[in-house]
Amino acid sequence: MIYWTVTRESEGYLEDRKSRFLAFLVPLADFERRLDGLCKEHRKANHIITAHRHLLADGRIEESGKDDGEPAGTSGMPTLKVLQGANLVEAAVLIPRYFGGIKLGGGGLARAYSGAAQDAIANAELVPFEHQAEKTLTAGFAASSELEQTISNLGLIVLAREYTSSGVVMTVKGPASQIAKL
Repeated sequence: MIYWTVTRESEGYLEDRKSRFLAFLVPLADFERRLDGLCKEHRKANHIITAHRHLLADGRIEESGKDDGEPAGTSGMPTLKVLQGANLVEAAVLIPRYFGGIKLGGGGLARAYSGAAQDAIANAELVPFEHQAEKTLTAGFAASSELEQTISNLGLIVLAREYTSSGVVMTVKGPASQIAKL
């Protein structure tokens, strides 16, 4: 199965009977920081619901949808279903809601939250997801220049570089398929 992810935040919006739903689709790595920021930025929002999906190394998916005080099952789960339908992983949706004074009912809430999430996904630049891996490599001084060039050509990131008496030890990170070529 092909999974998708996002590398930067995108926004969506939906208004239903004067209630406003502001959706933010973010990389999962930014989730906690962004939630803290939204709580401060949208102090008057009645709810900030969240949903996320994380692909574990063994292929299982860890996911959740939180209602944040909305009636159970009317916000977090419908939003999570949108993430599932788009095959998104390593991504989260956060939706502050401003109540407009008219109750939407369970079905109306589910449609509004999922609609806002769909709008954020439609505005996002989705990229294919690939597992990341790290590898530690050693090379003598004579081969270190060639190793540096190979790492650069594969688009890998050098996390650490340590020179020893016999050469260099490097820890690199990048897509697992590129790491396997080393």
